[in-house]
Amino acid sequence: MKKAFMGLRLKRLREEQRLTQAALAQRLGISLSYLNQLENNQRPLTVQVLLALNSAFGLDLQVFSEGDEARLIADLREALSDAAFGETIAAVELRELAMNMPAVGRALVTIHRKYRQSIEQAGLLAARLGEDRQSDVPVLPSTPFEEVRDFFYLRHNYIAELDEAAEAIAQAMDFPIGQMDTALAAYLADRHGIKLVFETIDDLPSGNERKFDSRTSTLHLAPGLQPGQRAFQIGTQIAMLAFDRELTALVDGAGFTSQEARGLARIGLANYFAGALIMPYGRFLAAAEQRRYDIELLGYQFAVGFETVCHRLSTLQRNGARGVPFFFIRVDRAGNISKRQSATDFHFSRVGGTCPLWNVYEAFASPGRILTQLARMPDERTYLWIARTVSHARGKYGAPTKTFAVALGCDVRHAERVVYSEGINLKAANATPIGMGCKVCERADCAQRAFPPIGRALQIDETRSRFAPYATS
Repeated sequence: MKKAFMGLRLKRLREEQRLTQAALAQRLGISLSYLNQLENNQRPLTVQVLLALNSAFGLDLQVFSEGDEARLIADLREALSDAAFGETIAAVELRELAMNMPAVGRALVTIHRKYRQSIEQAGLLAARLGEDRQSDVPVLPSTPFEEVRDFFYLRHNYIAELDEAAEAIAQAMDFPIGQMDTALAAYLADRHGIKLVFETIDDLPSGNERKFDSRTSTLHLAPGLQPGQRAFQIGTQIAMLAFDRELTALVDGAGFTSQEARGLARIGLANYFAGALIMPYGRFLAAAEQRRYDIELLGYQFAVGFETVCHRLSTLQRNGARGVPFFFIRVDRAGNISKRQSATDFHFSRVGGTCPLWNVYEAFASPGRILTQLARMPDERTYLWIARTVSHARGKYGAPTKTFAVALGCDVRHAERVVYSEGINLKAANATPIGMGCKVCERADCAQRAFPPIGRALQIDETRSRFAPYATS
């Protein structure tokens, strides 16, 4: 374990518990002088002390985790590199802030996000005032998708209340793994009096995969859905009916700023429940470990698609039964991110798009093929990534098809547990240098850079030409 000096966090915990140094030392079974040294960063926090904290206070050890620190450093780097602040803050200062004063760091990140939102809204308002007064363009649109993404990000993409409830139902009803659609349809009818009806082919243009009619207690599903897709849609409806109170409580506690965000969050949480129902945590984790996280084999076993398995693998963060902490992302051909989920410390930039050197974009050149990549971030952390395209069609000739690339990644220290590491030299020297996004990336010599980094002055020299597009100070 890396030496961790976290005296301020320990002091904050003691103050929150309203304990003196002597009382805390007694609770932890250590000497008063040793605790004093820990709080003043003269001694590192050890595994034994962490375990004692967990035993004494039931503390989630993630409070002191290196992963959370890395997440905060990434957020701070993006927030404090904004040119509006006029300061260049060294990486060592960001680390000190994240390590010793995480609450202050999180507050700065929140302030910056609100500041950026205000700037964007002011720009939209200015544009609106210059348009025809009859325009339907809203003056101050909210960003509900980003709010919902932040909610799942802050929960480490694990919603214990729903995950445990879904697993309990699957175990109590002994639902057959990989063949759940029929069993769930019967459960929906028996417990909620809901009849399942499949639409006809002629109804496909409506685009509905699931439509619930509360007046007739009927759930309509599209005819082209695979068994796993039917199970997922039925599971989503079960969540909406049986766990309405729980969904509302989670949404109320998140502090969303618009009804659109609340509605999207409810759908996202119901979808989360559905995934946990058809891939119950314990059985799915055991299968993932046994099959070394082979996505296609897991898809066959649980009768779900590639993207659905990737989603579920990014949620395995239950205390005492954690899987490999994966990061999940889905992009389109234009580079737009439509889904991003991080179970641990990987940071997705909000500014300037993602890195073009990332293999998630290369996947479009090899449809259906799994690509692997060892990638190194500017902070020298190295990750194993896999990427593949996924396509969704509506079954008719000439009907539109949507194609995305999905990527799943983990820290290289977990790579040997994953089948996709076979044949890859996991030494960092072999990794592709990537970044969070061009505007916040620190790699000055990157030839693929689309924008100069924020907070760096451009060096304009008409007497020379460089291979890298931007020269900065």
